[in-house]
Amino acid sequence: MTFDPKSPTEPEPENQAALERSALFVATLTSFMGPFMISSVNVALPTIQDHLQMNAVQLSWVATSYLLAMSVALIPAGKLADIHGRKKVFSTGLIVYTLGATAAAFVHTSAWFLFLRVIQGLGAALFVTTGMAILTSIFPPQKRGRAIGIYVAAVYVGLSVGPFAGGFLTQHFGWRSIFLAMFPLGLGSVAVTFVFLKGEWADAHSRRFDFSGCLIYAGAIFCLVYGATILPSTAGWVLIPTGLSGLILFFRHQLRSSHPVFDVSLFVENRTFAFSSLAALLNYSATFAVTFMMSLYLQYIKGMTPQSAGMVLMAQPVIMAVFSPLAGRLSDRIQPRLLATGGMAITALGMAVFTQLHTRTSINGIVGNLVLLGFGFAIFSSPNMSAIMGAVAKKDYGIASGAVATMRLLGQMVSMAVATMVLSLMIGQQAIAPENYSRFLVSSRVIFSVSVFLCSVGIFFSMFRGRLRQG
Repeated sequence: MTFDPKSPTEPEPENQAALERSALFVATLTSFMGPFMISSVNVALPTIQDHLQMNAVQLSWVATSYLLAMSVALIPAGKLADIHGRKKVFSTGLIVYTLGATAAAFVHTSAWFLFLRVIQGLGAALFVTTGMAILTSIFPPQKRGRAIGIYVAAVYVGLSVGPFAGGFLTQHFGWRSIFLAMFPLGLGSVAVTFVFLKGEWADAHSRRFDFSGCLIYAGAIFCLVYGATILPSTAGWVLIPTGLSGLILFFRHQLRSSHPVFDVSLFVENRTFAFSSLAALLNYSATFAVTFMMSLYLQYIKGMTPQSAGMVLMAQPVIMAVFSPLAGRLSDRIQPRLLATGGMAITALGMAVFTQLHTRTSINGIVGNLVLLGFGFAIFSSPNMSAIMGAVAKKDYGIASGAVATMRLLGQMVSMAVATMVLSLMIGQQAIAPENYSRFLVSSRVIFSVSVFLCSVGIFFSMFRGRLRQG
Protein backbone atom coordinates (compact mmCIF):
# COMPACT_ATOMS: atom_id res chain seq x y z
CA MET A 1 0.00 0.00 0.00
CA THR A 2 1.16 3.52 -0.75
CA PHE A 3 -0.39 5.64 1.98
CA ASP A 4 1.09 8.91 0.78
CA PRO A 5 2.67 9.41 -2.64
CA LYS A 6 5.52 11.36 -1.03
CA SER A 7 6.02 8.95 1.86
CA PRO A 8 5.37 5.29 1.04
CA THR A 9 5.53 4.14 4.67
CA GLU A 10 2.77 2.44 6.60
CA PRO A 11 0.77 4.71 8.94
CA GLU A 12 1.31 4.57 12.73
CA PRO A 13 -1.15 2.35 14.70
CA GLU A 14 -3.24 5.31 15.90
CA ASN A 15 -3.33 6.75 12.40
CA GLN A 16 -4.19 3.32 11.01
CA ALA A 17 -7.30 3.12 13.22
CA ALA A 18 -8.42 6.58 12.07
CA LEU A 19 -7.76 5.62 8.46
CA GLU A 20 -9.82 2.45 8.83
CA ARG A 21 -12.75 4.41 10.25
CA SER A 22 -12.58 7.03 7.47
CA ALA A 23 -12.31 4.45 4.70
CA LEU A 24 -15.21 2.43 6.06
CA PHE A 25 -17.33 5.57 6.39
CA VAL A 26 -16.65 6.74 2.83
CA ALA A 27 -17.01 3.28 1.29
CA THR A 28 -20.31 2.54 3.02
CA LEU A 29 -21.72 5.96 2.14
CA THR A 30 -20.97 5.54 -1.56
CA SER A 31 -21.95 1.87 -1.64
CA PHE A 32 -25.45 3.04 -0.69
CA MET A 33 -25.94 5.12 -3.84
CA GLY A 34 -25.93 2.55 -6.65
CA PRO A 35 -28.28 0.04 -4.99
CA PHE A 36 -30.59 2.87 -3.93
CA MET A 37 -30.89 4.01 -7.53
CA ILE A 38 -31.43 0.49 -8.89
CA SER A 39 -34.13 -0.47 -6.39
CA SER A 40 -35.95 2.88 -6.49
CA VAL A 41 -36.04 2.91 -10.30
CA ASN A 42 -37.44 -0.65 -10.34
CA VAL A 43 -40.50 0.59 -8.46
CA ALA A 44 -40.94 3.47 -10.91
CA LEU A 45 -40.80 1.26 -14.04
CA PRO A 46 -44.56 1.21 -14.80
CA THR A 47 -44.67 5.02 -14.59
CA ILE A 48 -41.54 5.36 -16.74
CA GLN A 49 -43.11 3.00 -19.28
CA ASP A 50 -46.18 5.26 -19.56
CA HIS A 51 -44.26 8.56 -19.78
CA LEU A 52 -41.57 7.44 -22.23
CA GLN A 53 -43.81 5.09 -24.25
CA MET A 54 -41.69 1.95 -23.73
CA ASN A 55 -42.65 -1.64 -24.48
CA ALA A 56 -41.83 -4.58 -22.16
CA VAL A 57 -38.44 -5.29 -23.75
CA GLN A 58 -37.37 -1.61 -23.77
CA LEU A 59 -38.41 -1.40 -20.12
CA SER A 60 -36.04 -4.23 -19.23
CA TRP A 61 -33.21 -2.20 -20.81
CA VAL A 62 -33.61 0.47 -18.12
CA ALA A 63 -31.72 -1.92 -15.84
CA THR A 64 -29.78 -3.82 -18.51
CA SER A 65 -28.14 -0.75 -20.14
CA TYR A 66 -26.85 0.37 -16.74
CA LEU A 67 -25.53 -3.08 -15.89
CA LEU A 68 -23.97 -3.57 -19.32
CA ALA A 69 -21.99 -0.33 -19.05
CA MET A 70 -20.83 -1.25 -15.56
CA SER A 71 -19.66 -4.73 -16.49
CA VAL A 72 -17.76 -3.49 -19.57
CA ALA A 73 -15.88 -0.92 -17.45
CA LEU A 74 -15.29 -2.81 -14.19
CA ILE A 75 -12.20 -4.83 -15.11
CA PRO A 76 -10.41 -1.91 -16.86
CA ALA A 77 -11.33 0.37 -13.93
CA GLY A 78 -9.76 -2.04 -11.43
CA LYS A 79 -6.54 -2.16 -13.42
CA LEU A 80 -6.39 1.64 -13.85
CA ALA A 81 -6.92 2.03 -10.12
CA ASP A 82 -4.05 -0.34 -9.34
CA ILE A 83 -1.77 1.67 -11.64
CA HIS A 84 -2.80 5.30 -11.12
CA GLY A 85 -4.48 5.32 -7.71
CA ARG A 86 -7.74 3.96 -6.34
CA LYS A 87 -8.88 7.22 -4.79
CA LYS A 88 -8.51 9.07 -8.12
CA VAL A 89 -10.60 6.51 -9.98
CA PHE A 90 -13.10 6.35 -7.10
CA SER A 91 -13.78 10.11 -7.04
CA THR A 92 -13.91 10.35 -10.87
CA GLY A 93 -16.58 7.67 -10.91
CA LEU A 94 -18.68 9.53 -8.36
CA ILE A 95 -18.62 12.69 -10.47
CA VAL A 96 -19.55 10.90 -13.72
CA TYR A 97 -22.32 8.97 -11.98
CA THR A 98 -23.82 12.08 -10.40
CA LEU A 99 -23.84 14.04 -13.67
CA GLY A 100 -25.41 11.16 -15.60
CA ALA A 101 -28.16 10.63 -13.02
CA THR A 102 -29.00 14.33 -12.81
CA ALA A 103 -29.20 14.74 -16.59
CA ALA A 104 -31.53 11.71 -16.85
CA ALA A 105 -34.16 13.66 -14.92
CA PHE A 106 -34.58 16.10 -17.83
CA VAL A 107 -34.90 13.80 -20.88
CA HIS A 108 -38.14 13.12 -22.75
CA THR A 109 -37.24 10.24 -25.07
CA SER A 110 -36.43 6.62 -24.27
CA ALA A 111 -33.23 6.73 -26.36
CA TRP A 112 -31.70 9.61 -24.40
CA PHE A 113 -32.85 8.10 -21.13
CA LEU A 114 -31.16 4.76 -21.88
CA PHE A 115 -28.00 6.57 -23.05
CA LEU A 116 -27.73 8.39 -19.73
CA ARG A 117 -28.28 5.10 -17.91
CA VAL A 118 -25.14 3.93 -19.72
CA ILE A 119 -23.25 7.01 -18.45
CA GLN A 120 -24.44 6.22 -14.94
CA GLY A 121 -23.23 2.66 -15.31
CA LEU A 122 -19.76 3.79 -16.43
CA GLY A 123 -19.45 6.09 -13.42
CA ALA A 124 -20.70 3.43 -11.03
CA ALA A 125 -18.09 0.98 -12.36
CA LEU A 126 -15.29 3.33 -11.35
CA PHE A 127 -16.34 3.73 -7.73
CA VAL A 128 -17.75 0.23 -7.16
CA THR A 129 -14.55 -1.60 -8.12
CA THR A 130 -12.28 0.80 -6.21
CA GLY A 131 -14.36 1.06 -3.02
CA MET A 132 -13.85 -2.60 -2.14
CA ALA A 133 -10.16 -2.45 -3.15
CA ILE A 134 -9.57 0.53 -0.84
CA LEU A 135 -11.16 -1.29 2.08
CA THR A 136 -9.12 -4.43 1.42
CA SER A 137 -5.93 -2.36 1.11
CA ILE A 138 -6.46 -0.78 4.52
CA PHE A 139 -8.00 -3.50 6.71
CA PRO A 140 -5.83 -6.44 7.86
CA PRO A 141 -7.13 -9.98 7.21
CA GLN A 142 -8.39 -10.49 10.77
CA LYS A 143 -10.64 -7.42 10.49
CA ARG A 144 -11.54 -7.67 6.82
CA GLY A 145 -14.66 -9.83 7.17
CA ARG A 146 -16.26 -7.35 9.58
CA ALA A 147 -15.46 -4.39 7.31
CA ILE A 148 -16.80 -6.17 4.23
CA GLY A 149 -19.92 -7.16 6.17
CA ILE A 150 -20.62 -3.51 6.99
CA TYR A 151 -19.90 -2.51 3.39
CA VAL A 152 -22.35 -5.14 2.10
CA ALA A 153 -24.91 -4.06 4.70
CA ALA A 154 -24.72 -0.51 3.32
CA VAL A 155 -25.49 -1.91 -0.13
CA TYR A 156 -28.55 -3.61 1.30
CA VAL A 157 -29.62 -0.49 3.20
CA GLY A 158 -29.67 1.24 -0.19
CA LEU A 159 -31.76 -1.60 -1.56
CA SER A 160 -34.02 -1.35 1.49
CA VAL A 161 -34.62 2.39 1.35
CA GLY A 162 -34.87 2.45 -2.46
CA PRO A 163 -38.27 0.79 -2.97
CA PHE A 164 -40.03 2.89 -0.33
CA ALA A 165 -38.31 6.16 -1.25
CA GLY A 166 -38.72 5.46 -4.97
CA GLY A 167 -42.38 4.63 -4.56
CA PHE A 168 -43.00 7.71 -2.41
CA LEU A 169 -41.16 10.05 -4.78
CA THR A 170 -42.80 8.57 -7.88
CA GLN A 171 -46.30 8.76 -6.41
CA HIS A 172 -46.00 12.30 -5.04
CA PHE A 173 -43.35 14.06 -7.16
CA GLY A 174 -42.96 11.95 -10.32
CA TRP A 175 -40.27 9.48 -11.38
CA ARG A 176 -37.84 12.25 -12.37
CA SER A 177 -37.46 13.23 -8.71
CA ILE A 178 -35.58 9.95 -8.09
CA PHE A 179 -32.82 11.04 -10.48
CA LEU A 180 -32.79 14.60 -9.17
CA ALA A 181 -32.20 13.22 -5.66
CA MET A 182 -28.87 11.83 -6.85
CA PHE A 183 -27.35 15.31 -7.26
CA PRO A 184 -27.09 16.29 -3.57
CA LEU A 185 -26.26 12.70 -2.57
CA GLY A 186 -23.52 12.40 -5.20
CA LEU A 187 -22.13 15.87 -4.50
CA GLY A 188 -21.98 15.08 -0.79
CA SER A 189 -20.19 11.80 -1.46
CA VAL A 190 -17.52 13.54 -3.54
CA ALA A 191 -16.97 16.09 -0.78
CA VAL A 192 -16.70 13.40 1.88
CA THR A 193 -14.19 11.47 -0.24
CA PHE A 194 -11.79 14.41 -0.51
CA VAL A 195 -12.23 15.59 3.08
CA PHE A 196 -12.11 12.31 5.03
CA LEU A 197 -10.24 9.81 2.88
CA LYS A 198 -6.57 10.80 3.23
CA GLY A 199 -3.80 9.24 1.13
CA GLU A 200 -3.72 7.20 -2.06
CA TRP A 201 -3.44 3.50 -2.90
CA ALA A 202 -1.71 2.17 -6.01
CA ASP A 203 0.24 -1.07 -5.83
CA ALA A 204 1.14 -1.45 -9.52
CA HIS A 205 2.84 1.77 -10.59
CA SER A 206 5.16 0.03 -13.04
CA ARG A 207 2.51 -1.84 -15.02
CA ARG A 208 1.24 -0.68 -18.40
CA PHE A 209 -2.42 -0.69 -19.44
CA ASP A 210 -3.59 -3.28 -21.99
CA PHE A 211 -5.89 -1.32 -24.33
CA SER A 212 -6.29 -4.14 -26.87
CA GLY A 213 -7.37 -6.53 -24.14
CA CYS A 214 -9.96 -4.01 -22.94
CA LEU A 215 -11.42 -3.66 -26.43
CA ILE A 216 -11.70 -7.43 -26.88
CA TYR A 217 -13.37 -7.76 -23.46
CA ALA A 218 -15.82 -4.91 -24.08
CA GLY A 219 -16.83 -6.26 -27.49
CA ALA A 220 -17.35 -9.77 -26.14
CA ILE A 221 -19.51 -8.63 -23.22
CA PHE A 222 -21.61 -6.38 -25.46
CA CYS A 223 -22.26 -9.18 -27.97
CA LEU A 224 -23.28 -11.60 -25.21
CA VAL A 225 -25.65 -9.26 -23.40
CA TYR A 226 -27.22 -7.58 -26.41
CA GLY A 227 -27.53 -10.92 -28.20
CA ALA A 228 -29.37 -12.44 -25.24
CA THR A 229 -31.86 -9.56 -25.11
CA ILE A 230 -32.88 -9.89 -28.79
CA LEU A 231 -33.35 -13.66 -28.84
CA PRO A 232 -34.88 -15.55 -30.62
CA SER A 233 -33.92 -13.32 -33.58
CA THR A 234 -31.23 -14.43 -36.04
CA ALA A 235 -28.97 -11.58 -34.90
CA GLY A 236 -29.24 -12.83 -31.32
CA TRP A 237 -28.14 -16.34 -32.28
CA VAL A 238 -25.17 -14.85 -34.15
CA LEU A 239 -24.09 -12.42 -31.41
CA ILE A 240 -24.07 -14.91 -28.53
CA PRO A 241 -21.48 -17.32 -30.03
CA THR A 242 -19.54 -14.27 -31.21
CA GLY A 243 -19.42 -13.01 -27.63
CA LEU A 244 -18.36 -16.41 -26.29
CA SER A 245 -15.61 -16.58 -28.91
CA GLY A 246 -14.53 -13.09 -27.86
CA LEU A 247 -14.22 -14.17 -24.22
CA ILE A 248 -12.05 -17.14 -25.27
CA LEU A 249 -9.89 -14.76 -27.33
CA PHE A 250 -9.66 -12.38 -24.35
CA PHE A 251 -8.60 -15.24 -22.07
CA ARG A 252 -5.86 -16.36 -24.47
CA HIS A 253 -4.74 -12.76 -25.06
CA GLN A 254 -4.40 -12.15 -21.31
CA LEU A 255 -2.34 -15.30 -20.82
CA ARG A 256 0.16 -14.07 -23.44
CA SER A 257 0.17 -10.40 -22.42
CA SER A 258 3.10 -9.15 -20.31
CA HIS A 259 0.77 -6.52 -18.76
CA PRO A 260 -2.70 -8.13 -18.68
CA VAL A 261 -5.69 -6.00 -17.78
CA PHE A 262 -6.95 -9.01 -15.84
CA ASP A 263 -4.73 -11.76 -14.48
CA VAL A 264 -6.70 -14.76 -15.77
CA SER A 265 -4.11 -17.08 -14.22
CA LEU A 266 -5.99 -16.41 -10.96
CA PHE A 267 -8.83 -18.52 -12.37
CA VAL A 268 -6.45 -21.25 -13.56
CA GLU A 269 -4.13 -21.51 -10.55
CA ASN A 270 -6.31 -20.34 -7.62
CA ARG A 271 -9.28 -22.65 -7.08
CA THR A 272 -10.61 -20.72 -4.09
CA PHE A 273 -10.70 -17.51 -6.12
CA ALA A 274 -12.13 -19.21 -9.22
CA PHE A 275 -14.88 -21.20 -7.48
CA SER A 276 -15.84 -18.29 -5.21
CA SER A 277 -16.14 -16.03 -8.26
CA LEU A 278 -18.26 -18.59 -10.12
CA ALA A 279 -20.49 -19.00 -7.06
CA ALA A 280 -21.05 -15.22 -7.02
CA LEU A 281 -21.83 -15.23 -10.74
CA LEU A 282 -24.44 -17.97 -10.33
CA ASN A 283 -25.97 -16.42 -7.22
CA TYR A 284 -26.57 -13.06 -8.88
CA SER A 285 -27.68 -14.75 -12.12
CA ALA A 286 -30.38 -16.45 -10.10
CA THR A 287 -31.51 -13.57 -7.93
CA PHE A 288 -31.24 -10.12 -9.49
CA ALA A 289 -34.45 -10.25 -11.53
CA VAL A 290 -36.51 -10.90 -8.38
CA THR A 291 -37.06 -7.19 -7.62
CA PHE A 292 -37.74 -6.40 -11.28
CA MET A 293 -40.34 -9.17 -11.68
CA MET A 294 -41.97 -8.70 -8.27
CA SER A 295 -42.27 -4.93 -8.78
CA LEU A 296 -44.19 -5.58 -12.01
CA TYR A 297 -46.24 -8.38 -10.38
CA LEU A 298 -47.30 -6.28 -7.39
CA GLN A 299 -48.30 -3.26 -9.47
CA TYR A 300 -49.87 -5.00 -12.47
CA ILE A 301 -51.32 -8.22 -11.04
CA LYS A 302 -52.06 -7.02 -7.49
CA GLY A 303 -52.91 -3.43 -8.50
CA MET A 304 -50.71 -1.85 -5.83
CA THR A 305 -49.43 1.73 -5.95
CA PRO A 306 -45.69 2.32 -6.41
CA GLN A 307 -45.37 3.31 -2.75
CA SER A 308 -47.20 0.20 -1.47
CA ALA A 309 -45.23 -2.09 -3.77
CA GLY A 310 -42.02 -0.47 -2.54
CA MET A 311 -42.94 -1.18 1.08
CA VAL A 312 -43.48 -4.87 0.29
CA LEU A 313 -40.20 -5.12 -1.61
CA MET A 314 -38.35 -3.60 1.37
CA ALA A 315 -38.71 -6.88 3.27
CA GLN A 316 -35.88 -8.60 1.41
CA PRO A 317 -33.10 -5.94 1.59
CA VAL A 318 -33.93 -5.02 5.20
CA ILE A 319 -33.15 -8.60 6.23
CA MET A 320 -30.02 -8.49 4.07
CA ALA A 321 -28.86 -5.30 5.80
CA VAL A 322 -29.47 -6.75 9.27
CA PHE A 323 -27.69 -10.07 8.78
CA SER A 324 -24.80 -9.12 6.45
CA PRO A 325 -22.56 -7.68 9.22
CA LEU A 326 -23.20 -10.80 11.32
CA ALA A 327 -22.30 -13.05 8.39
CA GLY A 328 -19.16 -10.97 7.79
CA ARG A 329 -18.02 -11.31 11.41
CA LEU A 330 -18.73 -15.06 11.38
CA SER A 331 -16.60 -15.43 8.23
CA ASP A 332 -13.59 -14.18 10.23
CA ARG A 333 -13.91 -17.31 12.41
CA ILE A 334 -15.81 -19.90 10.31
CA GLN A 335 -14.78 -21.09 6.86
CA PRO A 336 -16.60 -18.79 4.37
CA ARG A 337 -17.48 -21.71 2.09
CA LEU A 338 -19.71 -23.26 4.78
CA LEU A 339 -21.64 -20.05 5.42
CA ALA A 340 -21.93 -19.17 1.73
CA THR A 341 -23.11 -22.64 0.76
CA GLY A 342 -25.83 -22.53 3.39
CA GLY A 343 -26.93 -19.12 2.11
CA MET A 344 -27.09 -20.39 -1.46
CA ALA A 345 -29.25 -23.36 -0.40
CA ILE A 346 -31.69 -21.06 1.40
CA THR A 347 -31.85 -18.86 -1.69
CA ALA A 348 -32.68 -21.88 -3.88
CA LEU A 349 -35.56 -22.73 -1.54
CA GLY A 350 -36.97 -19.20 -1.76
CA MET A 351 -36.79 -19.25 -5.55
CA ALA A 352 -38.63 -22.57 -5.61
CA VAL A 353 -41.46 -21.00 -3.61
CA PHE A 354 -41.81 -18.21 -6.20
CA THR A 355 -42.23 -20.76 -9.02
CA GLN A 356 -45.76 -21.23 -7.60
CA LEU A 357 -46.69 -17.54 -8.00
CA HIS A 358 -50.28 -16.92 -9.19
CA THR A 359 -53.00 -14.25 -9.02
CA ARG A 360 -54.22 -15.35 -5.58
CA THR A 361 -50.82 -15.53 -3.88
CA SER A 362 -51.16 -13.65 -0.58
CA ILE A 363 -49.13 -10.55 0.16
CA ASN A 364 -48.15 -12.04 3.53
CA GLY A 365 -46.79 -15.11 1.73
CA ILE A 366 -44.80 -12.90 -0.64
CA VAL A 367 -43.33 -10.88 2.25
CA GLY A 368 -42.43 -14.07 4.11
CA ASN A 369 -40.61 -15.48 1.10
CA LEU A 370 -38.78 -12.19 0.50
CA VAL A 371 -37.59 -12.39 4.11
CA LEU A 372 -36.31 -15.93 3.46
CA LEU A 373 -34.51 -14.79 0.30
CA GLY A 374 -32.99 -11.82 2.12
CA PHE A 375 -31.58 -14.10 4.81
CA GLY A 376 -30.09 -16.43 2.20
CA PHE A 377 -28.50 -13.52 0.30
CA ALA A 378 -26.94 -12.11 3.48
CA ILE A 379 -25.45 -15.42 4.60
CA PHE A 380 -23.95 -15.93 1.13
CA SER A 381 -22.68 -12.50 0.08
CA SER A 382 -20.33 -11.26 2.81
CA PRO A 383 -18.50 -14.60 3.40
CA ASN A 384 -18.17 -15.20 -0.35
CA MET A 385 -16.77 -11.71 -0.94
CA SER A 386 -14.36 -12.15 1.95
CA ALA A 387 -13.19 -15.47 0.43
CA ILE A 388 -12.47 -13.84 -2.94
CA MET A 389 -10.52 -10.91 -1.52
CA GLY A 390 -8.64 -13.12 0.94
CA ALA A 391 -7.50 -15.50 -1.80
CA VAL A 392 -5.23 -13.02 -3.66
CA ALA A 393 -2.05 -11.02 -2.99
CA LYS A 394 -2.18 -7.31 -2.11
CA LYS A 395 -0.92 -6.27 -5.57
CA ASP A 396 -4.04 -7.84 -7.10
CA TYR A 397 -6.63 -6.28 -4.76
CA GLY A 398 -7.87 -3.92 -7.47
CA ILE A 399 -8.16 -6.75 -9.99
CA ALA A 400 -9.88 -9.02 -7.46
CA SER A 401 -12.25 -6.22 -6.44
CA GLY A 402 -13.04 -5.71 -10.11
CA ALA A 403 -13.63 -9.45 -10.43
CA VAL A 404 -16.04 -9.40 -7.47
CA ALA A 405 -18.00 -6.56 -9.02
CA THR A 406 -17.81 -8.07 -12.51
CA MET A 407 -19.18 -11.42 -11.34
CA ARG A 408 -21.98 -9.55 -9.62
CA LEU A 409 -22.74 -7.42 -12.67
CA LEU A 410 -22.43 -10.26 -15.18
CA GLY A 411 -24.73 -12.30 -12.97
CA GLN A 412 -27.21 -9.44 -12.77
CA MET A 413 -27.10 -9.10 -16.55
CA VAL A 414 -27.62 -12.83 -17.04
CA SER A 415 -30.61 -12.59 -14.73
CA MET A 416 -32.05 -9.63 -16.66
CA ALA A 417 -31.21 -11.27 -19.99
CA VAL A 418 -33.18 -14.37 -18.95
CA ALA A 419 -36.09 -12.17 -17.85
CA THR A 420 -35.94 -10.12 -21.05
CA MET A 421 -35.77 -13.19 -23.29
CA VAL A 422 -38.69 -14.91 -21.54
CA LEU A 423 -40.83 -11.75 -21.61
CA SER A 424 -39.97 -11.28 -25.29
CA LEU A 425 -40.99 -14.85 -26.13
CA MET A 426 -44.17 -14.80 -24.02
CA ILE A 427 -45.41 -11.19 -24.42
CA GLY A 428 -43.48 -9.80 -27.41
CA GLN A 429 -42.99 -6.18 -28.40
CA GLN A 430 -45.96 -4.79 -26.48
CA ALA A 431 -46.63 -3.19 -23.13
CA ILE A 432 -47.72 -5.31 -20.16
CA ALA A 433 -51.52 -4.96 -20.04
CA PRO A 434 -54.57 -6.90 -18.72
CA GLU A 435 -54.91 -8.89 -21.96
CA ASN A 436 -51.49 -10.48 -21.44
CA TYR A 437 -51.40 -10.80 -17.62
CA SER A 438 -51.73 -14.59 -17.84
CA ARG A 439 -48.67 -14.77 -20.09
CA PHE A 440 -46.81 -12.51 -17.68
CA LEU A 441 -47.50 -14.95 -14.83
CA VAL A 442 -46.26 -17.89 -16.91
CA SER A 443 -43.14 -15.85 -17.70
CA SER A 444 -42.58 -15.25 -13.98
CA ARG A 445 -42.77 -18.94 -13.16
CA VAL A 446 -40.33 -19.81 -15.96
CA ILE A 447 -37.84 -17.17 -14.81
CA PHE A 448 -37.93 -18.37 -11.20
CA SER A 449 -37.53 -22.00 -12.32
CA VAL A 450 -34.32 -21.03 -14.14
CA SER A 451 -33.20 -19.33 -10.92
CA VAL A 452 -33.64 -22.54 -8.92
CA PHE A 453 -31.43 -24.40 -11.41
CA LEU A 454 -28.70 -21.75 -11.28
CA CYS A 455 -28.67 -21.76 -7.47
CA SER A 456 -28.36 -25.54 -7.46
CA VAL A 457 -25.25 -25.36 -9.66
CA GLY A 458 -23.88 -22.54 -7.49
CA ILE A 459 -24.11 -24.72 -4.37
CA PHE A 460 -21.54 -27.09 -5.92
CA PHE A 461 -18.97 -24.35 -6.64
CA SER A 462 -19.50 -22.78 -3.23
CA MET A 463 -19.02 -26.02 -1.31
CA PHE A 464 -15.97 -27.32 -3.17
CA ARG A 465 -13.94 -24.09 -3.44
CA GLY A 466 -11.41 -25.28 -0.83
CA ARG A 467 -10.40 -23.89 2.53
CA LEU A 468 -9.36 -20.27 2.99
CA ARG A 469 -6.29 -19.49 5.06
CA GLN A 470 -7.35 -16.96 7.67
CA GLY A 471 -5.23 -14.57 9.66
